[in-house]
Amino acid sequence: MAIFSYKGLDKAGKEIKKSIDSESLIAAKTKIRAMGIMLIEITEQKAHKKAKGGSGFTFGQAVSIQDLSLMTRQLATLIKAKIQIVEAFSALVDQTENEKLKTILAEVKQKINEGSSLAKALSDYPKVFDNVFVNMVEAGESSGTLEVVLLRLADFTEAHVKLKNKVKGAMTYPLIMMIVGSLMMGIIFIFVIPKITKIFETMKKELPLQTQVCIWISEFLKSYWWAVILAGFGSVIFFNKYITTKKGKSRWDSFLLKLPVIGNLVTMINVSRFCSTLATLLNSGVPILAALKIVKNLISNVHMQKAVDAARINVSEGASLAAPLVRSGLFPTMVTHMMTLGEKSGELEEMLKIIAENYEDQVDSKLNGLTSILEPIMLVGMGMAVAFIIFSVVVPMMELNSIH
Repeated sequence: MAIFSYKGLDKAGKEIKKSIDSESLIAAKTKIRAMGIMLIEITEQKAHKKAKGGSGFTFGQAVSIQDLSLMTRQLATLIKAKIQIVEAFSALVDQTENEKLKTILAEVKQKINEGSSLAKALSDYPKVFDNVFVNMVEAGESSGTLEVVLLRLADFTEAHVKLKNKVKGAMTYPLIMMIVGSLMMGIIFIFVIPKITKIFETMKKELPLQTQVCIWISEFLKSYWWAVILAGFGSVIFFNKYITTKKGKSRWDSFLLKLPVIGNLVTMINVSRFCSTLATLLNSGVPILAALKIVKNLISNVHMQKAVDAARINVSEGASLAAPLVRSGLFPTMVTHMMTLGEKSGELEEMLKIIAENYEDQVDSKLNGLTSILEPIMLVGMGMAVAFIIFSVVVPMMELNSIH
């Protein structure tokens, strides 16, 4: 089964652009003509291409997490209703609105029809179905609980989206304030201050230091505004490149953990992600060593990654999961204590779930607190900048009036 995009004219002569799934190009053309559409153009959509050397290239980036979560929940419902997996994918292809995902689902259906397992077929699209998704599906297939695993996956994906959106939402307002404030200051220094400077030139006395500084900044920005913009872009590019290196990433992650409020938030987000993902994988039947390997790659902080990897090695040797996390000093005591209790009582999954829920609430509280702290700080900063400009201009103007 393949997806074909076509362009044609309906009976009223109106141009339409749609897609249709069919076994072949000839069958697709027959279907379209049967609908009374005069075909102008038709092309087969391809979601996955193999480059030379065997490396895969996918257009999965266009599939949002929301689309993936909805598709997962629909698939779980269909399988729970005892619908054969090939028929379930046929239904998903018809129901899915996202064209990229529709194409991928059609190709997955074709691979399953040819004898492939669902997990193997999904693994060909790593940009859409990551390691967590594929491993959980594989565990669900082998244990015969695929519909339960898929429902857990949908819940997990939705929770991940929710956390991501909260972090983005908390950072949006301060970022907008910073950009707008910088633009306002730039306009004042480039267009307003030079006009006032002409008045000061009529004064036959030395200007106050703050006024001289203000005029110097204005002249510099007026002459080299392009250099400031280039330097800003260059700094961002250099910084992004630096933190992709092993040394740069290590230093930056270490710096983030030491910051007063941000460090706490980074720890909480990573702990929440670690515990929720590990609990979901273990509950779905994924072996603990494989689960720890997957979870390690989902943690953003490189130092916390090393601690999880040490825990994986410890578990592979038959020792405790919590002990290396305690030694790292990066995981809160309450987290490692509850994990130790979970290991001893045989209820590790439940303990991890409790920790994840607790830390999700704490992340919410911290993000709200961070936003409430940043807002007044930025307002005070902007107020001080404006006060500096006003003071720099008003004092000489008052002296000029006193002369007259």
